[in-house]
Amino acid sequence: MKLKYKIAVSGAAVLTPCAKNMKETARELGREIVRNNCILITGATSGVPYYAAQGANRIGGVSIGFSPASSEIEHKKSYKLPLDEFDVMVYTGFDYSGRNLLMTRAADAVIVACGRMGTLNEFTIAYEDRKPIGILVGSGGTADLVNYILKYPHKKRGPIFYDADPKKLVQKVIQYLKTKKVEAHKN
Repeated sequence: MKLKYKIAVSGAAVLTPCAKNMKETARELGREIVRNNCILITGATSGVPYYAAQGANRIGGVSIGFSPASSEIEHKKSYKLPLDEFDVMVYTGFDYSGRNLLMTRAADAVIVACGRMGTLNEFTIAYEDRKPIGILVGSGGTADLVNYILKYPHKKRGPIFYDADPKKLVQKVIQYLKTKKVEAHKN
């Protein structure tokens, strides 16, 4: 059986800095990941990750959420995060920054859509780890700042793909994974 790639969608939990159509765009990212026979990974939060999981689930895909909480009760009561769209939940117990590291490392590639500070953290982890990264151009927030941020590092890391179309962006990232023969992680 061929293993599926795990694609993380990183984005804003609060859609304020995002493009107007971000809910549907995030759902399309989730659907497109599933259409390409991949598994969706997110930070198990609201906003972009939630809508991506919703899109994936509506067409029969699998979504794995990495929670900052140490239990379901803490996830719901302390963090006030949703559970309903995630097929598998990994309770990291490492708050947001630890969750970001584990989620990003578990993925074969990361797609950034909109975003705020947590998304920037996930982006920099993926960048330092030389993961393939997809940037959804025009989605707002962190995604639209990446070109500016990348003017300053002294070292080039993994490949970064840009597109304003969720379908094309997912295809670019997956095509790279296939051509580089990156093996999906065994979990």
